[in-house]
Amino acid sequence: MKFAQLVIGPAGCGKSTYCQILQEHSENQGKSCKVVNMDPAAEIFNYQCQIDIRDLICVDDVMQEMHYGPNGGLVYAMEYVIENLDWLEDQLNYFIDDDYVLFDCPGQIELYTHVPMMRQLVDILQRWDFKVCGVYCLDVSFITDIPKFIAGTLTVLSAMILLELPHVNVLTKCDLMDDESSIYEILDAEPTHLMQECRRHMPDRYRKLNERISELLEEYSLVSFVPLNISDEDSIACVAHTVNNAIQYGEDLEPKADFDIS
Repeated sequence: MKFAQLVIGPAGCGKSTYCQILQEHSENQGKSCKVVNMDPAAEIFNYQCQIDIRDLICVDDVMQEMHYGPNGGLVYAMEYVIENLDWLEDQLNYFIDDDYVLFDCPGQIELYTHVPMMRQLVDILQRWDFKVCGVYCLDVSFITDIPKFIAGTLTVLSAMILLELPHVNVLTKCDLMDDESSIYEILDAEPTHLMQECRRHMPDRYRKLNERISELLEEYSLVSFVPLNISDEDSIACVAHTVNNAIQYGEDLEPKADFDIS
């Protein structure tokens, strides 16, 4: 079986940087890690891209030929990808079973909430013997604004429901926070913090709704986050371990150490 991460999340949340850091971390550990760009609108990324969906279709070409806007062009491009998955299959056939694959996906949120393309991609990857983990990247700035954090959390939950995958949510850009310890304090006391902030700052017509949503998330443990600081190797290793554990990656690998049995 092959293993893969479907790296998703809003535009600008650090998905490509996440792929770059995970690729470098894996290679430093002596493991093969391939990255597939699944964003037809991508412009610049710093990882080594083994497969680029723009070789099949590009949003700029769609916009020019179909006279669509950026959002409509991206949806059309992803529909085209799903209709031509034989191209992607041919590209993936060059990978071997030990290769670990990161799929760097587009940032348009509709793809993970109510349109079927990403779910169809997941189903196809599983049919091709990939064991896939969904990795949702959310900018750490979301936790500094309570209504924004609740909205982001519900979007995460929508993606989890749509994709039906083992799922890890990553708070990106933690290296940009002045006080990283405050991140852990908020996450450790997340429900209480949400409730207090809702009461303190929200108008009555919004406060009750947000309180109920916070209670629901807490009572059923629906969404949790793993912080990622790309300047801290221990933080990177923690995220990698969490994702690998979610899909049991590495459990059947043969040990490579040499043992002296003399």
